[in-house]
Order: sequence, then C-alpha cells, then structure tokens
Amino acid sequence: MADELQTHEASGRRARFKAAIALVVFLALLALPYILVPDQFYLWAKAFHVIAVISWMAGLFYMPRLFIYHTDAPEGSVQSETFKVMEQRLLKVIMNPAMMISWLFGLYLAWEGFRFQGGWLHAKILAVVLLTLAHVHQSHWVRRFAKDAPRKPARYWRMMNEIPTVLMILIVILVIVKPFA
Repeated sequence: MADELQTHEASGRRARFKAAIALVVFLALLALPYILVPDQFYLWAKAFHVIAVISWMAGLFYMPRLFIYHTDAPEGSVQSETFKVMEQRLLKVIMNPAMMISWLFGLYLAWEGFRFQGGWLHAKILAVVLLTLAHVHQSHWVRRFAKDAPRKPARYWRMMNEIPTVLMILIVILVIVKPFA
C-alpha cells in the first residue's frame, strides 16, 4: 500500500524513469523527421515548439494555483507534504523540460526562419525572457515551500498567476500579427 502512495520515494523514482523514457521517445520522434523528411524539419520543429510551449504554459498557470492551496495548508500537514510533491514533480517533470525544449526550438525557428530579424521577434524574445523569469520565480518558491519557509499570502499568488497570462497574450499577438515587422 505504501508503495502506491504518490508521496512515496519509489513513486518518485518511477516518475523520473518514465520522464527519461519520454525524453528518449521525444528525441526519437525528433530524429525521424530530420532523417526521413529533412526538407520539412522546420515544420516539425515548429510543431514540437508549440507542443512544448503549451506544456510549459500549463505548468506556469497551474503552479501558482498549487501555491494558493499550499499557502492555506498547515505546515507539516499531510496536505502540505502532498503539495510539496506535486510542486516538485510539476516543476521537474513538466515545466523544466518544456521550458528548455521551447527555448531550443524557439531559437532554432528564430534563426532558421527569420535570422533573428524583425522588431516583433525581438519583442517576442524579450517577452519569453520575462516568462522565463516568472518560471525562475516559481522555481524559487517551490524550494521555499519545500523548506516550510515563510510564505506569501494567497492573494500574492493570485496576482502572480496573471503574469504568465499577460505575457502569453502578448507573445501570441506578436507571433500572429507581427507588428513592427
């Protein structure tokens, strides 16, 4: 029974193993279009970039919600310990890999498609840097919550939850409309 608990260490090892398998599968999926249809690799890179961005954004939207609930949980409680596990796994298994893949493919697309030219692209990269800073901020707070350090109030996290949303809206507009092209 204890091995089935999601907060048990064996469960964490299984999650890490599954993440490693997923990474290998992802790399294989990436290699296939590069080898089989190299002239279409740009489109495949764009598809993988969008998939990674969606995953990253999901984490950036969800993490502050977890912080809100975690803030209300008494320190040391079963609920608090469960939130710690959820936050760690969201960060390590979804958010960090998705952010890295988003950056990797984004930089490839910016170079291959636009040679880093265009005011809209520069503004988009700045917005993605700010989104990365929001990610770093959330990562910092995952570590603070793990140590039961003093917490920010739930209202703070409700406001922080809006930053990724505003940046996402800005990024989508820049990519689709391409103002100051």
